Amino acid sequence: MQTQLIAALQRIVGDNNVLVGDATADYVTDWRQRTHGQALCVVRPGSTQQVAEVVQACAQAQVAIVPQGGNTGLVEGSIPQATGEQVVLSLRRMAAVRAIDPHNMTITVEAGVVLQNLQKTVDEAGLLFPLSLGAEGSCTIGGNLATNAGGTQVVRYGNARDLCLGLEVVTADGQVWEGLHGLRKDNTGYDLRNLFIGSEGTLGIITAATLRMFPQPAAQLTAWTAVASLEAANALLALAHTQLGAALTGFEVMNQQALQLVDKHYPHLRVPMWQQTPFCVLLEASDSESESHARAAFERLLEAAMEQELVVDAIIAENLKQAHDLWHIRESITLAQAAEGVNVKHDVSLPVSRIPAFVAQTDAALQALVPGIRLVNFGHLGDGNLHYNTQAPEGSDAAAFVAQFEDAVGEVVYQAVHQHGGSISAEHGIGALKRDKLPHYKSPVALELMQRIKQALDPQQLLNPHRVLRSRASGGEG
Repeated sequence: MQTQLIAALQRIVGDNNVLVGDATADYVTDWRQRTHGQALCVVRPGSTQQVAEVVQACAQAQVAIVPQGGNTGLVEGSIPQATGEQVVLSLRRMAAVRAIDPHNMTITVEAGVVLQNLQKTVDEAGLLFPLSLGAEGSCTIGGNLATNAGGTQVVRYGNARDLCLGLEVVTADGQVWEGLHGLRKDNTGYDLRNLFIGSEGTLGIITAATLRMFPQPAAQLTAWTAVASLEAANALLALAHTQLGAALTGFEVMNQQALQLVDKHYPHLRVPMWQQTPFCVLLEASDSESESHARAAFERLLEAAMEQELVVDAIIAENLKQAHDLWHIRESITLAQAAEGVNVKHDVSLPVSRIPAFVAQTDAALQALVPGIRLVNFGHLGDGNLHYNTQAPEGSDAAAFVAQFEDAVGEVVYQAVHQHGGSISAEHGIGALKRDKLPHYKSPVALELMQRIKQALDPQQLLNPHRVLRSRASGGEG
C-alpha cells in the first residue's frame, strides 16, 4: 500500500518532488534539533490542485499528512512522528505572488512565500507588510498563519490573524475552499478564515492568503532605555500609549541575564546599559508626518519618563544603522541562549498589569527549585508576551539540567501563568510539545468544542494528528 501511495504521489507532482530516505533529512528534524522524526516520504506540490490531489490520495490510503512551511516552529508541530508512516507535505514550492491590489491595500500570495520576500515585495510597491519575526528569512506565510504568528509589531498591527483578509484552504477530504476575497466586512455566516488561522494544520492546509498592506511610515524611530523594574517598564508603556498613540509600534523588554548572554557571545554588538539596571526596554515608533515630528514626540516621551523617574537612561538611534543594531541585539538573545547551551523555553502571555507580580513570584519559585538557575526573560511587553526562558546554573551541565528539571520548571511557570490569568502559548502554538499540558490549563468545555470541530472537519484524523489535541482515535496517546 505504501509503495502504491508513493507511486500515486509521483504521478501527481513528479518523481523529483517526492523525496524518500536520506533525502527527507531536512524535513524531519525540528528547528531546535530536539526531535527527529521519520517520514514515509516528503511530497512537494507546486499548485493548489496538486495539494488537493495529494490529500485525496492520502485520504484514500488512510495515511496521515503533516503540512510544513519553513519548519521554523518551536513546539514540534511540523515534523512527522518516528513511525515512518506519515507523509510530509511541504509547501515551499508554492511561492508565487498572485496579485497586488494597491487601491484595496491587499496582496495575495501562496503559502510557501518566505516572509522576508513578502516584506520586500510589498516594500517595492511602496507599501508595508508589518509582520516581523526573528525567523523571517526562512519562515513562510502559510506557517505564519497556521500558527497565528506574533512578532515585534503586534502592539500596533496585531498578530498574523489581524493581517489576513482571506484564505484558500485544502480540506481534509481534498476539496478546495476559495475564500481569497479582500473584504474588510463580510457577515455571511461563520468566519471560516479565523477557524483555519492558528489551527496548526490540523483542520485544513492553507495554500494561499490575501493579506493587508499598509502605508509606509514617513519616519521610524527606535530608542533603548534602561529601567529599574518591570513596574517602571509598565508605567513607561502606559505613558508611551498616551503620548504616542497609534504611532507606538514596538515595545520590547529584556532582562539583565538575557543581555549578559548577548554581551558574552556577541561582544561586537556592544550591548548598551545592560549592567546599569535589571531591565532594558526597546521602543519603536512610526510617524506618518516626518522624522522631525517623530523625533520631537519621542523626545517628549523620554523627557516625561525621566521626570517621572521611569527611565534611568536612554538613547535614541540617530540613523537606520543604529536602529538596526539595537534590534539586532534583541534578536540575538535566542542565538546567545543556544550558544550557551540547551535551555528550557516558555512562550507565555499575561495581562500586562500582572507581569511584574508573575515574574517576581516565578523567579523566586525557580530559584528555590534550582539554586543558581539563570532566568532569561525577554519579549513583547507591549502585548503581554514573555519568552520566559531558563538556563542551567553557570558551569553546570546544560543537557543534564534540561533532562532533570524541564518538566518541574515548566510546571512552576505554567501554574503561575494560570494563576495570573495568562496563556501557556502566546505565539508559538501547541504542537506536540505542549499538547499534553493543554488539558491542565484549558477549560473542559473549550477542549470539547475543539474536539468536535476537529472531528467534523477531519473525521479520519489525517491532518497533523497528535498535534494540539490528543487523538481520540488512539485513546489519547500520541
